[in-house]
Amino acid sequence: MDVEVGAIIEGKVSGITNFGVFVDMDGTTGMVHISEVAKNYVKDLKEYVHMGQAVMVKVISISPEGKISLSMKQAEAPLPKEERRAPRRERERAQISRGADSFEFRPKQQENLSFEDMLSRFKQSSDEKLGDLKKASDNRRTAQSRRKPQ
Repeated sequence: MDVEVGAIIEGKVSGITNFGVFVDMDGTTGMVHISEVAKNYVKDLKEYVHMGQAVMVKVISISPEGKISLSMKQAEAPLPKEERRAPRRERERAQISRGADSFEFRPKQQENLSFEDMLSRFKQSSDEKLGDLKKASDNRRTAQSRRKPQ
C-alpha cells in the first residue's frame, strides 16, 4: 500500500508496547506513539486499544529509513466550536481552585471604580499577600534556629 503524509487510513492494531501501538495498514506497519493515542493523558495503552482492533490513523511522517509515524488523535474529527470551550461552571471552578496563588486582580463588574480605586485595592491585596508570605518564611527560619546542632 502506498502511504503518504497527511492521509487518514484505517488499520488494525498488530502490537501494543509501553511506548506505543503498532498498526498494520494492508501490509505496511506504522507506529502510534503513546502521546498520539488520545487527547488526554494515557497511562496504560490497553485501556484505549486492544489487539486486532480497527482504528483510524493519520500519517504524520515517514522517515528516510521507511518508519511511519501515525496519530490516532489527529485522525479524530475536531470538536464543534461550542464543545471546545469549557462550560461556565468548569471555568469558574478552575478560577476558584487557583485561590490565593492567583495574583490576578479583577474588580466586580457591577462596580464602577476609578483607576485609582482599583490600584489602591490591588496594592492592599498585594501587601496582605506579601505580609502573609513574609510571616510564613520568618516562622520557618525561627523554627530552624531553635534546633540545637548535634
